[in-house]
Amino acid sequence: MDVDPRAVAAAVRRTDSASDERIAVDCPEPSPLHDAVGCIRPEMGLRTRTALARAGRTRGLETPYDEELRETRRELDAIAVETEPLESHRERVTEAEAAVEQARIRAAEARGRVRERSESGLDPAPAESELDDALQTLSEAETDAIAARQAYERDRRRQRERRDRRERRFRLEERVANLERQARSHLVDRLRDEFRGVLSRVPGATVTDEPAEPFEVDSVTAALAVAHLGDISAPVVVGIDRFGSAVAASAWLEAPVLYI
Repeated sequence: MDVDPRAVAAAVRRTDSASDERIAVDCPEPSPLHDAVGCIRPEMGLRTRTALARAGRTRGLETPYDEELRETRRELDAIAVETEPLESHRERVTEAEAAVEQARIRAAEARGRVRERSESGLDPAPAESELDDALQTLSEAETDAIAARQAYERDRRRQRERRDRRERRFRLEERVANLERQARSHLVDRLRDEFRGVLSRVPGATVTDEPAEPFEVDSVTAALAVAHLGDISAPVVVGIDRFGSAVAASAWLEAPVLYI
């Protein structure tokens, strides 16, 4: 049947893009190297330095940055950043404080009426009853205002804490990215000469004169060299005509091969 090599590679990696129901591959779990050289085909793209560093990782190579990178990743994973929106409660505070002011005015007016009735020799009881109601309303309004201000300050603290966590997470993400680049550069420097030596033996390479910079070769040639250098247990999908058979391709790559 006519099969797209990329669909076979997706089945090997068991990714969501493995949408061809005709294809199923039972194999070991692929390494991150497969994302780069797990499907070698014409016109493929390749970030050669990244792929070479991944090949080094499959061989157990380490760098001076690994311990700090692991620790920084642990710190990053430990930071949880909330995403749900926070209410500011500012409007509630404004409304509560306005209610307190209105209640104070009503209480003051009620006190004035009690005083006026007392000074006029009238029974102050009706005004005192009104004053009691006004004071009760004032007390409730002040309680609501206190609760509103507390809620407002609590959410302001949460917003500051959330902002601090986001800033901390951003700094850690930058640190992880920098350490990853340094580790990748270290691995590439370590494997550069070995990679250069393998390039000269890649089957079907079109480069007649060895380039001054080994990373200037075409993507297929680079992918074959990187795959050869890596330790690969899951099948590599080979969709090029540089080998006469799957056996020849597997022998060169020193890995299982699905020859399309």
